[in-house]
Order: sequence, then structure tokens, then C-alpha cells
Amino acid sequence: MFTFYGWLVCVWVLVVSFQYGYHISALNQIQATLTCRTVPAFTPRTLPTCIPMSDATFSLVTSVFTVGGFLGSTTAGIAMDRYGRKAALQISGLFTAIGAGLMGVAPSTFLLLVGRFLTGCGAGIGLCTGPIFLAEVAPSNIRGSVGVLTQLAIVFGIMITQLLGLRMATPTLWRFVLLFSFLASVVQLCLSRFIIETPVWLKQQGKTEESRAVKKYLLQQPGPPESIEDPLIDETRQEPQHESDDRWGTPRTAPISTSELLTSLELRRPLVVVSFAMICQQLSDPFPCPTDAGPYVSLGITLVNTLMTFPPIFLSMPLLLVSVAGALASLVLTGYGLNTGMIVTSSMSILVFVMSFAVGLGPIPFIIISEVAPSHAVSALSSVALSLNCMILYPLSFGILCLTLNRDCEFFRRSRLPTPPQSISGGDSTKEGRVFYFFAVLFYRPRIRSTS
Repeated sequence: MFTFYGWLVCVWVLVVSFQYGYHISALNQIQATLTCRTVPAFTPRTLPTCIPMSDATFSLVTSVFTVGGFLGSTTAGIAMDRYGRKAALQISGLFTAIGAGLMGVAPSTFLLLVGRFLTGCGAGIGLCTGPIFLAEVAPSNIRGSVGVLTQLAIVFGIMITQLLGLRMATPTLWRFVLLFSFLASVVQLCLSRFIIETPVWLKQQGKTEESRAVKKYLLQQPGPPESIEDPLIDETRQEPQHESDDRWGTPRTAPISTSELLTSLELRRPLVVVSFAMICQQLSDPFPCPTDAGPYVSLGITLVNTLMTFPPIFLSMPLLLVSVAGALASLVLTGYGLNTGMIVTSSMSILVFVMSFAVGLGPIPFIIISEVAPSHAVSALSSVALSLNCMILYPLSFGILCLTLNRDCEFFRRSRLPTPPQSISGGDSTKEGRVFYFFAVLFYRPRIRSTS
């Protein structure tokens, strides 16, 4: 099992996942104050109390985080293989610290935009590297539970930023919401000198003795010293059946590039499985509620999401099947409740959907990357999968608007972008539930096939 130091290493790694969740929601609660919607702009001796901007400009500032995340995830594989897992996380922390610091002291929209982009880059690198780091240091008997901690850190980050935003959405305090992230990254970077590299990466670099020494720091286990190696990830598990089965091709330890991954027939199935899991996770991620009570509703949803992320840490059952089944049922019931005016039914169904997402569709995609591919392919595979995750978020956030009422597509008309000829609701507010039927159909056939 882990030593106390091993758990401290996990906490250090999870800071990057926390930062990803934190910045997903960092601007939501302080939007009205940040954009001078509730108070007029005032410039004291140092920094302005708010930064005037339109809704379109604020949307650009918010969405550039996804662009940075995409660029960060595409380069994460190179950083992991060339410099190591620990160095990649340090790079992630550095980007996040600089970006959050710039946002916290930004006097203008431009610096806010640059800072948001840099935090996105840091999040992209960190979210690719963190799950792999955890998988490569965790004992085999608790590897799945440790992997779930990535999703738990993400929802904790969302929850903390929402709580801070509710208390600090004032002209004099909103900057501290962003500076809190800066401080967390600075502390992580300062503590990195005490963190080890993963045994798997050290072994790939031919540093076998150093790899064995690192394992002794991570594990406490009775018996002779050589038995310490057994619980950790090893090449025989990550490159299965090399001696009796050549389905992975010729055994190798040198990391592969993204182009090699995309052209490898042996790795085609792991690539499809992991990519599909990441896309499905993004499609099923609960979106915030755009109402006057939105901050409190979002906080309530996040609290439920956080609480329901704990069961996968301790339970041993087909959580992905349970998660998909619960999500399907809740989508259908939510649509029915909206179309028939049964508000209680639709409200409870939304909670069931959030709970279903938290127990399976949320955490499992981060776990399976190191489970379905050999060690020399996990960096490239993680980079591709997280890039797809970021790519689908940007169009999804806009596309959902046009799947409800036609009036919600006003943004596209004003921006001279093409609008869909007919939304699913047909412009009828009594048929808004149809969008949930649409997602239920998308949900059903491919997901049930992938989990069978």
C-alpha cells in the first residue's frame, strides 16, 4: 500500500486537476461584477474595479480557455515523454500560475484574454499528465480508486470556485478568486522539488536502479525489499501477453509519437475506446443553469456531483453500465417532464442525471487510458483523447442553444453566422423537452455497444 509520502505525491498531482475544474467555473459567478453589469467602472489608484465588456466579448474570454486546453493537450505527450511526467506537471503549474496571475491583475480585456488562454494551456497539459502519473505510481490493488481522484479533484475545483464566487463577487474582491488559483500553483511549484518521477518513466529511460529506489519511497509492504516492486505498474501489465501474444507487435519501451499512434493498426482499438470515452464524457457533462437562481442551482448540482464521485472510489461493480442506464432514464424523464409541465419530475431527473454522470461517465474515462494501452503509448493516447475532449466542448456549448428555442439562436444571427433552419423544439416553449429525447437517442446505441 501507499506510504504517507505516496499519498502526498498524489495530492500534489491532483492540484492540476483541481485547477482545471476551478477555471472551468472561475468566471461564471463573478461575471456580473467583472463586466461592470452591476456596478459602474471605477479606476482607483491601482486597478479598475471592473472591466467593461459585452456578452460577446465575455463569451470570447471564457471560450479561449478551451482553445488553450486544446493546444496544451496536443503538446502534453511530447512534454511527458521528453522531460518526464513530473516536469510536464511543473510546466502545467507554471502556465497556470502565469495565467491566473495575469487575470488577477488584468486592467484590460486583452490581459484577461491572455491569462485565460495560458490557464487553458496549463489545464490541457495537466489533465493529460495527471491521470497517467497517478496510474504509474499507484499500487495495483487501489489503482482504480486512485484514478477516480482525478474527477473528484475536478469537481472540488468547481465547487470551491463557486463558493468563493458567491462570497467575493464584489468590485473589491473578485480578483482574489483568480489570485487564489495563482497562489495554489505557486505552492505546487515550490513543493515540486520534493516530488519524485514515476518509476515507469524512469524505467523507460533505462534508469532501472533509480526506478526501484523510487518504488521504495512510494510503498510500504511487509516482506523482502524485492517484493516492493510487485504492486506497481510494470511492463508486463501494460504491454500484455508480449511473450504469448503479439497483438501489440514487437515489445518496446520507447514512447511513440502521436503520428505513430494514429497510424498503428495494433493500437487502433485502444485509440477508439479512449477517444470515444472522452467524447462521451464531454457530451454528458452537466451544463450550468442559465436562470436568475443559476449560481445557487449550479452550486447545488456541483455538490451532488461531488458527493456522488465518492462511491466509485470504494465500490467494485460495473459502474459504467449503471451510469449509462441512469443517464438514459433521466434524459427521457426530463424531456417528458418539460413537455408535460411536470416540474418536479424534470427536476428530480436532472439530479439523477448528475448522479449517474458522477459514478461512471465522469471518472472512468480518466482511468482507462493506462488500462487499455501499453506504457509506450499512454502519453500519445492521452494527448489525442484530451484534445478531442476539448475540441467537442467549444461547438457543443453553442450548439445546445439552437437545440432548444429558435430565439436562442439570436447570437448567430447577430454575428452573421449561419443558423439552423429548424430547431428541435420548433420554436414552441412547450416542446423544449424534445432536446433531451434527442440526446437520449445519441446516448443509447453507441454507448451500450461500447460497454458490452
